[in-house]
Amino acid sequence: MVLGVSGGIAAYKACELLRLLTESGHDVTVVPTAAALRFVGAPTWAALSGKPVSTEVWDDVHEVPHVRIGQSADLVVVAPATADLVAKAAHGLADDLLTNTLLTARCPVVLAPAMHTEMWEHAATQANVATLRARGVLVLEPAEGRLTGADSGKGRLPEAAEIFDVCLDVLVRGIAAEDLAGRQVVVSAGGTREYLDPVRFLGNRSSGRQGYALARAAASRGAEVTLVAANTTLPEPAGVKVVHVETTEELRTEVLAAAGSADAVVMAAAPADFRPTSVSAAKIKKADDGSAPSIELAQNPDILHELSHRRSREGQVVVGFAAETGDDTGTVLDLARAKLARKGCDLLVVNDVSGGAVFGSADNEAVILAADGGTRDVPRGSKTQVAHAIWDEVATRLQD
Repeated sequence: MVLGVSGGIAAYKACELLRLLTESGHDVTVVPTAAALRFVGAPTWAALSGKPVSTEVWDDVHEVPHVRIGQSADLVVVAPATADLVAKAAHGLADDLLTNTLLTARCPVVLAPAMHTEMWEHAATQANVATLRARGVLVLEPAEGRLTGADSGKGRLPEAAEIFDVCLDVLVRGIAAEDLAGRQVVVSAGGTREYLDPVRFLGNRSSGRQGYALARAAASRGAEVTLVAANTTLPEPAGVKVVHVETTEELRTEVLAAAGSADAVVMAAAPADFRPTSVSAAKIKKADDGSAPSIELAQNPDILHELSHRRSREGQVVVGFAAETGDDTGTVLDLARAKLARKGCDLLVVNDVSGGAVFGSADNEAVILAADGGTRDVPRGSKTQVAHAIWDEVATRLQD
């Protein structure tokens, strides 16, 4: 594996990415630019990778490093990728070892841009990114947050752990898996809260892990992803726009807004079905006589039903989730098929949550039911594997 590092202040974060890559057993060659070495010196890269570090094509010429490194790589990831590096890669310039490596690589290439917001949004940078993506390069969307100095906005390097997850995903699936390139998708995750008072709320056990895995998997397949996250504590996936919400109404507002331009919407969140008709402005106190207060509930809007029956664009694919336990009226799949018909979505991902299974777990298994009668069993595996199975089904249904 090759870790390219270009000359941005975020270069220090690549040290953590390198540690994650090497500790997971990968053989990593670090190729920094000369500018990158102004931020993190060669001894650091050499110590962490266990290999000598060079920026020049003239070092060890007999080994032809400007060709050999790219030819032998299984994956090239550049983090951070500055506006200058993105421009050089898009135009095929090769004035140092890293840009030569990018030209000779025939393996998947991942670029994790980091730059000021104005640089990222500039028409030249956006054109360069579009060119690279059209060639099959996975260019992650930058994160939003604090930049250099007092500036804040889009352009922050995603966290090292998230870039690491994308790299592993690409290694497994390969560059040909970018079947969502150019697509806009919306994913919801987590569980909503409906407040009783400033302290207490009605909620559920959804951790958001499956939704986050779906967002991360879609990004690794080239999609532009908006993740609407309800009350999660997970690190934000690399290359994903994250909108945080609390209540079901907030979730509905943000999902419907994002769905307006989306090719696919996956409702992996668990919205609360009911909300209190009134919310106490002060904490509800215990009564001295031991009695409990009565709480009147109202039904929340059905977001999945609304999405399915008021599609914002032709050909939009809508996916729902059903966490079922089965009861006297039917089995898990019986209830799920009834829900699929009732909601009107294209696909329904069914989880058997009897005994609390699935919630908070790193693994999952599911059955994907289709409105056309198809059924796909997804065996137990990581939530990332389940996410890709879902996107496989979505991709086959997307219309050009």
